[in-house]
Formats: sequence, structure tokens, C-alpha cells
Amino acid sequence: MTTQETIANLTEKEHYDLSDLRAVMRILRSDVGCPWDREQDHRSIRPSLIEEAYEVVEAIDTENPALLREELGDLLFQIVFHAQLEQEAERFSMDEVIDDITAKMIHRHPHVFGDVSVAGSGEVLSNWERIKTEEKQRDTLVKRLRAVPPMLPALMRASKIAKKAGAAAKGCEGEKLDQMEAILRALREENISAEERQKAFGELLFCASTLAVCMDVDAEYSLSQATDAFISEIEAKNA
Repeated sequence: MTTQETIANLTEKEHYDLSDLRAVMRILRSDVGCPWDREQDHRSIRPSLIEEAYEVVEAIDTENPALLREELGDLLFQIVFHAQLEQEAERFSMDEVIDDITAKMIHRHPHVFGDVSVAGSGEVLSNWERIKTEEKQRDTLVKRLRAVPPMLPALMRASKIAKKAGAAAKGCEGEKLDQMEAILRALREENISAEERQKAFGELLFCASTLAVCMDVDAEYSLSQATDAFISEIEAKNA
């Protein structure tokens, strides 16, 4: 089927599937497609991928199914876009992406697709981490910590690091609170330098994120709620 025939076929359809979306992406990148889409590369559309992921999160947090449906589509388009760029470079295709993730999910769920027995979700997560560690050959703690993406939001990254390092064992709340109080006392010192203040503030935030893990609290979500509450307070005062 020629590109023009594919375009005609797409415009006549009432409903679409993943193969149609991939066809749209190929057409947009073709000589008869969109000039803007043809100019893009991984780095230029990277911000869009991040933005769409956060908009999916917003739809989840606001419990808005209609918005979630739309934003999942936008995020899927970004994934298809990146896969198309790689297919054009003859490195891999969308089919290979789907093949890889399907194989990974089967391998990481041996209690479903194999003969492993689990007592609950806790063992599922333990098995997942063990299998992932074996796959990635992250046989040292440092390798596992370095594997946490540095481009994650800082608070989210700190929480994941704390969990993997075992720095947030249950029952550690008192110790973390004492550490935070000591840091706060240091920050109150009048002769503290700007560099020392910067370092101490980072330690305070990391300690707070570790405390959240100790208390089984989602620090990222908690901060988001607190920020929304602050905006609401300002709004109420200026109503």
C-alpha cells in the first residue's frame, strides 16, 4: 500500500488501533508528512515525554478518567515517536520494544508464568528486585544505587536510594528526627557560610525523605499535597 493509499484508508476509518497509530507516525515522518515532525530527534522531544508523563500523573491524582484516557494516548504517542526514530536509524523497532517488555514481564512474574509460589505482594516485590538485579548484573550495593536515574525528581530519587540502601529500616523514626533536629540547630547558627547552609539543607531534605520511607509515607506525594494546600491558603486569604 502506498503512502497516499494509507492516508486515504486512515481518514476513512472510524476507529483505530496501535498499528494505525504507528502508520500515522510513519506518515508524519515521511517526505509527504509534517515538516515539524521530520525535524525532531530524541533530544528535541525529550521534554514532551516528561511533560506527558506528568500529565498522566495529574489525571491519576485528580481521579479524572476522561483526562487519563487522553493523557495516556499522548504518552503512548511519544513512545511511538521515539521508537520510530530508532527504526529509521535501523537500531530497533516498536515490535522489538513490545517483544522485550512482554518477555521481561513474563520472566519477572515466575509466580504467574512459572512454578514459583509467593505468600503475598511483599514476596512478589522481593522476587522482582532479585530477578532485576540478576538481569542487570547489579551485584553490589553501589551499582544498585547508581542505577537509580539521577534525572528523577530529587525527592523521589532520595526515597528510592534510601530504600535500596536499607537506610530507612522500620523503627528508625526517632534516629531520623534526632538527625533533623541537629541539622536545624546547625542552620540556626549565625556564622554558617552559604556553602555550609547549602550542604546542610540538602542533608535535611535527604533525612526528611528517609524519615518518610521509615514511616511508609510517599514524600513526593506529601510535598505535592502541601504545595496545593499552600496555594489554597493564599487563594483563601485573597478571596
